[in-house]
Amino acid sequence: MLVYDTYESPLGILYLTFQKLALAGISFNMPLDISLQKGAAPWNFIGELDSYFKGTGKLFSVETVFLSGTEFQKNVWNALQLIPYGETRSYKWLAAEIGRPGAVRAVGGALSKNPLPIVLPCHRVIKSDSSLGGFACGIGIKKSLLDMESSI
Repeated sequence: MLVYDTYESPLGILYLTFQKLALAGISFNMPLDISLQKGAAPWNFIGELDSYFKGTGKLFSVETVFLSGTEFQKNVWNALQLIPYGETRSYKWLAAEIGRPGAVRAVGGALSKNPLPIVLPCHRVIKSDSSLGGFACGIGIKKSLLDMESSI
């Protein structure tokens, strides 16, 4: 059974979806699945989000689960954990990291479907020319997250 909770971040309300205690989704938009019940996010994860947005927490320990996605997408999403807090990597780097150096555009497509932004930090992936590229949550939020992380 899936439940959702909300979190008031400095960038707006986050909608958190959980399957038991495993984080299954983070969104800046209300989940479209109207069958979701309101629940409570694990207190330790809320504490980690608080620390992250204060600039004192750099890692998340919450268990995660992918409810959808291809093996390729899951490989891309999992590889995001290799990008250190406050640093960026290119789409090209990420494609090479998962062993698919020619799949740069496909990596971008997988990132656009990342169900766990912030925890799986797709905002840290930029173009090879250092421009921001895209971000499913909006380029303004990507820039804010990168600015927040680099100012610590």
